[in-house]
Amino acid sequence: MKAVALLSSGIDSPVAIYLMLRKGFEVTPVHFRQSPKKESKVLELCEVLGRYGRLNEPVIVDAYEEQAPVFSKLAGIGKAKWTCLFCKWTMVRKACRIGHRTSARAIITGDSLGQVASQTLDNLLIISTASDLPILRPLIGLDKEEIVGIAKNIGTFGMSIEPEEQCPFVPRHPVVRGSPEEFRKIKRQLMNWGVL
Repeated sequence: MKAVALLSSGIDSPVAIYLMLRKGFEVTPVHFRQSPKKESKVLELCEVLGRYGRLNEPVIVDAYEEQAPVFSKLAGIGKAKWTCLFCKWTMVRKACRIGHRTSARAIITGDSLGQVASQTLDNLLIISTASDLPILRPLIGLDKEEIVGIAKNIGTFGMSIEPEEQCPFVPRHPVVRGSPEEFRKIKRQLMNWGVL
């Protein structure tokens, strides 16, 4: 079975990929580049993950090209607090498109319920609307200590915690429990402006 996986330079998504490689998936990682340092870490993580199963070359997406216009427009209309939700939604949408091109059957994410603003149950529901492929979340019920334990065991933890630049797009007060109705309304506006 083929899947695409969102891969950041952090702790969680490499562990999610590892777990699905163990299940026999052939995985194509998708990374949204924000900096050379983060991209370099992702390439190192891929080298380690490739030891555990069939891991294809990562697809690198330029976040500044793909997402920054969306975030800029959100700020312009006074909706910057929705940035994290639209960030993850656009990532899943892009992964879904790549998935269809590569005959993938699913998308893998490193979501763990409630760890960050985009991972509350309300927001996961909204993010899921970006894909018509199933979204597999192997870490959903794990706490951070369990995820860190797996990362240490598989050899990705040390790379993931290397210092790097913070995300330049995070708003001061992100939406934690997004309303699907308001999300759809904002999305329609963004589509009308041609940034989605």
